[in-house]
Amino acid sequence: MSAAPTVSVVVPTRDRPELLRAAVRAILDQDHPGAVEVVVVHDQSEPDHSLAELSRPDRRVRVIRNERTPGLAGARNSGTLAAEGDLIAFCDDDDEWLPGKLAAQVAALAAAPDAEFASCGIRVSYDGRTVDRVLGATRVTLADLLRDRMTELHPSTFLIRAAAVRDGFGLVDEEIPGSYAEDYEFLLRAARSAPLVNLPTPYVLVRWHKRSYFAQRWDTISAALQWLLSRYPEFAGQPAGEARVAGQIAFARAACGDRRGALRWARRTLRRNPREPRAYLALAVAGRVVRADAVLRTLHRRGRGI
Repeated sequence: MSAAPTVSVVVPTRDRPELLRAAVRAILDQDHPGAVEVVVVHDQSEPDHSLAELSRPDRRVRVIRNERTPGLAGARNSGTLAAEGDLIAFCDDDDEWLPGKLAAQVAALAAAPDAEFASCGIRVSYDGRTVDRVLGATRVTLADLLRDRMTELHPSTFLIRAAAVRDGFGLVDEEIPGSYAEDYEFLLRAARSAPLVNLPTPYVLVRWHKRSYFAQRWDTISAALQWLLSRYPEFAGQPAGEARVAGQIAFARAACGDRRGALRWARRTLRRNPREPRAYLALAVAGRVVRADAVLRTLHRRGRGI
C-alpha cells in the first residue's frame, strides 16, 4: 500500500491574527494520515513567527513573507512556490476547514487519477446566519464554469496536485486588476487542463464580512471582469455565461456612479441573455431605485453574491 500523500496548505494573511490561528488549528486537526504542512504567507504585514509553535508531529507550520506582487494572488503564489507537499491546498485566513475535509478530498483525487484538482461545498456564515452551498455535480468542466461561476467552488476548498500547478496550468495570475476574481480565472485555467473533481458536501466554513464598497473598488471589479472576458474567448460560445459576467460589469459601473457605462453593459447583457437578472439590478441601481450595498446585503444573507 502506498504512503499517504503529503499536503501543503497555503494560508495568505493580513492583520487577522485571531481568525488566522483558528484557521491554522482547523487544518492541523484534520485526520489525514499523511504529513501536513501549513505555509502562512504574510502579505503587507509583519510575520508572526510564533505561529510555528503550533507545529506538532507530522503537522508543521511555516511562516513566510509574500515576496511577489502585493495582494492575494502574489501571496498564494509565494506559498505555493515554498510548498513541499505532493498536494497543495488553499485556505483563507478567515475560513475554517471542517472535520473530514482533507481526507475526503485526498481520497477523491486518489480515485480519479486523471483529475488534478478537487473542490467541495461550503458553509457560508454572514451576519449571524449560516447557509450551506453545495454543488450537486461530482465533475466540473470548463463549459460548466463558463456558464456559471459556481460560488460553491471557493478557494478555501481547493486541493491540487502540486505537479499540475508547477508543470501544468500554472500559478495564480498576478496580472488581474486588484486580484479580483483571480480564483475564478484559476478555476477556468485548471478546467481547461482537466475536469475538476467535486465533493457535494460542505467541508469548509466560509465567513463573509460586511464590506464598504467604494467607487475605486467597483472600478477595480469592472476592470478585472473586462480583463477576464478578453482573456477567455470561450465565453463567446456560452451566451448565458458571457451575459452573467457582463451583468456583473453593468452592476459595478452602476455602483460607482457611471450611469452611461451601466446602461451600455446592461444592453450587452440583455442581448446575450434577456433573462439575466444582474442587468435589471444594474438598471435599478443606475436609476437610483435601490442602493448597491442593499442589494449585496440581501444576497449575502442568502449565501450568494452579485
